[in-house]
Amino acid sequence: MDATTVGSLGEFGTISRITAGLPHAPAVSVGPGDDAAVFLVNGSSVTSVDVLVEGVHFRRDWVPAEMLGRRAVAVASADIEAMGAHQGAVLVGLTVPADIPVAWIDDLARGIRLECEAAGAALVGGDLTRGRDVVISVTVMGETRGAPPVLRSGAQAGDVVAFRGRLGWSAAGLAVLSRGFRSPRALVEAYQLPHVPYGAGAEAQLAGATAMIDVSDGLLADLGHIADASQVAIDLDSGRFEIPDPLHAVASATGADPLRFILTGGEDHALAATFPLGKVPPEWRVIGVVADGEPTVLVDGEPYGATPGWDHFRH
Repeated sequence: MDATTVGSLGEFGTISRITAGLPHAPAVSVGPGDDAAVFLVNGSSVTSVDVLVEGVHFRRDWVPAEMLGRRAVAVASADIEAMGAHQGAVLVGLTVPADIPVAWIDDLARGIRLECEAAGAALVGGDLTRGRDVVISVTVMGETRGAPPVLRSGAQAGDVVAFRGRLGWSAAGLAVLSRGFRSPRALVEAYQLPHVPYGAGAEAQLAGATAMIDVSDGLLADLGHIADASQVAIDLDSGRFEIPDPLHAVASATGADPLRFILTGGEDHALAATFPLGKVPPEWRVIGVVADGEPTVLVDGEPYGATPGWDHFRH
């Protein structure tokens, strides 16, 4: 393995290494190398940012550098999907210790490029600085291409609630890692890299979704944001969820309720949306209904007895 570190290579040498040979995207007229990138927008611009902090969002011994690069892009890109928009340009701010190996940076950069390619986005620049811990900030810009964005505030009584993607896998993977194990492997990999359903956001917008959100903090918590913004009640039907075998296995081994992983586990970055009855796209799973009432999220008509999801300042 190359023993060269970021400190010995220097800031600009490391940046050149990361950006060398980046593919050109038609919507980007100016990429890395100038003071700012120029991104050509079709319709309205949609922008979001996510920050991953070592020791808070990930551990380097749990998430390999390539997976981390992919994960950083995925969690930010999921917000663009949740607006019903199309992926566009990606900017990455990176803080690393000076003694981190350049080989680790190479793996991280490869992961960033791979996830940009999967999302249909272009890496157009960023910033690099020295710090005690690894911190990755990803800004993603998308475009609506003439369609209105899907907000959290449009859910209406009579709508149905549906999701696309995976729920509970990342939380179960974290439970496995936290106990010192590495299997089931599928759950560990789900924690390391969320499976964002790219293209599903624009699909939902086209189908007439009235509200949508990225499930990052837990299904109940995030649907709670839709309930609050739309001033509606949401009632989920627990019988509509399929619980995969790996979740059953971890729940059995840890004494947990597998449904709790699905309802409160975060970091899967599935999409949850509300649709008029009969307008749900085929690959979306209907899991509940929207009704008039005080803003709340119920399960089988009752409040759920567990913490609904993640809050950075309450954990």
